[in-house]
Parts: sequence; C-alpha cells; structure tokens
Amino acid sequence: MIKNRSLLDNVTLFFKGLLMGAANKVPGVSGGMVSFVLNFYEEMIYSFQKVNKKAFKLLLNGRFKSFHNYINGDFLFLIIAGNVVSYFSISLIIDYYLLHYELYVWSVFFGLIIGSIYYISKGFDDWTSKNITASIIGISIGVAISFMNPAKGNDNLWFVFFCGIIGVTGMTLPGLSGSFILILLGNYVLLLVDSVTELYNTIIEILTGDFSFISNPPRIRYLQIITVFTAGSTFGLVVTSHILGYILKRWHQLVTALIIGFITGSLGIVWPWKNVIYKIEDGHFLFGKMGNKVVESYQRYLPNFTSTETWYAILFIFLGFLLVLILDYYGQKLRARKAKR
Repeated sequence: MIKNRSLLDNVTLFFKGLLMGAANKVPGVSGGMVSFVLNFYEEMIYSFQKVNKKAFKLLLNGRFKSFHNYINGDFLFLIIAGNVVSYFSISLIIDYYLLHYELYVWSVFFGLIIGSIYYISKGFDDWTSKNITASIIGISIGVAISFMNPAKGNDNLWFVFFCGIIGVTGMTLPGLSGSFILILLGNYVLLLVDSVTELYNTIIEILTGDFSFISNPPRIRYLQIITVFTAGSTFGLVVTSHILGYILKRWHQLVTALIIGFITGSLGIVWPWKNVIYKIEDGHFLFGKMGNKVVESYQRYLPNFTSTETWYAILFIFLGFLLVLILDYYGQKLRARKAKR
C-alpha cells in the first residue's frame, strides 16, 4: 500500500488534501466522498490504521525513520497538510461564495454528489440482495439525518471532545458529512467558524510578535476549545480508521454498497433549493455575546422553472457532475501511465 511517489504525485496528493479539507468544511459534503472519488480513500484508512501500538513503540525507541515509513508518513503528512491549509484558504473562499451565491454553490455540490454516485456505482456490479439491502439502509440513514433538527450549542470541553470524534466521521465515511453532524450537535459555528478564526488570528499575532492574546480570556477559551476538538478528531480518526479497515478487509462489497447508499441519502442535505431557518442561541460564551445566530433547520422547496436563476442552478449541477467525470478521466490516464512504468 505504501508507494514511492514523484514530486508531481506529492503535489497532486497535497491538492487532493486541499479539496478534502474544503469538502469537510461544507455542511452536507463529505471529505470521505472526495477521497473515495479521487482514489485515495483505502490508502488513507490503511495509513491511519498504522497509528497503533507498534508505531508508538518505534517512536518511543527513537526509530523515527522506521516510524515514518511504518505509518506511511509522507502520505499522511501531505493529506493532513492539505486539509489544514484548506481551512485557512479554499474553505474561506467557499464560505464567501456560500454567503453571496448560495444557490449556485449548493448546485455545484449537488452535481458533485450525483457524479460521485455514478463514479462509485459504475465499477460496482455485485448487486446481491444483501448489498441492495445495505444500500437501502445507507439511503434511509442519510435521508433521516438530513431531516433532523440541530441541537443547542454546548462549549463544555467533554462535549467538544465528543464532537471531534463524531465530526471526523465525514473524513472516514463517504457520504456522511462531519460538518453537518456538527450542525445537528449545535456546535458547527463554534468549532469550524469562530474557533478556527480565532486560531488563525492568534497565529498571525504570534508571527508578528504580539502575545497580548495571553491576557484575553475569551481568546484563551477558544484556543482550549479548538485544542480539545482537535484531540477528539485525532482520537476519532485513528479509532474509526481501525474499525473501517477491519470492516473493509472482510466485507468490502457490502461496505461499498452502504457507502453508495449514504452518498445517495446525503442528496437531501445539499438540495440547492432551500431556505435556512436560523435561531438566536442565548447564553453562549462567545466574546460575551448574549446570543449567537445558528442554523435551526432547512426549509426545502421545489425550483421555479420559469426563473432564469433556476436554469443557472441546473447548469451548475451539470458542471459539478462534469467535474467528477473529468477527475475520473484524468485519474484513469494517470493510473494507465503508472502501469506502463
């Protein structure tokens, strides 16, 4: 599974990490789905699975090179680095377009998910009754999740740690959006918007020699929250990767059918034509604010086909679908070129 990669391979892998990080940030879109479509999902699960007792023994014994090779360190570094950089770059761009061109952004994601369903399904021909049942279960769970209403936010650190464990499922389980799960748990704004922004501001201040944040209690609280959330995410990532690695090894076709179902069910989350219903959450810690605007639910509606905006949205759906086909085409060419070496 561990591969020798060229410089171009490394740059490509970092770029894939960027896309995965951007997907993880958007509610309704699964970073795991991106890794599945871009053909590095199984290597990612395998690599995180290698973060185990043997790896820690190598690390504690000072065998750093062996540790690096054992956990497929180059791969993990590039994917994680791409995800982290994305949170301060691509995902911020997506946030901007979601704010100003929400319908078209959701349309692109809707098309991407339809394309992903096509991409995964076209290579899957084992539609036994067991696998069909698994796919139906996946669809049912995805649809059920998409119609759940969010809970009230909670900045208790134990709950934040739990959010990290649950939220990272979007990275390891295609079709299940970790960021949407955080919305349901009530902590999306706190963990993926406000805390990330405050971490970014802190890094900038440190680089300019400004350490005034040390005497800023709200900023320290945010840093505690993002640290605990990261710890929970790391713990969840390793644990779920071990579980998924075990399951994939023994029931690969069944899991693939379930993933197809999850992704299909998630179409309800990214349905472009919807109004967001907000609520004001009282008593939140954030900078001493008395309230915080958070998502309460989505009000979906059918498109008006007499509207020019609707046809633009449909065009963006096709563009999203086309993007997956283009990625698939170049992925096949790249694999064919490697096979000739």
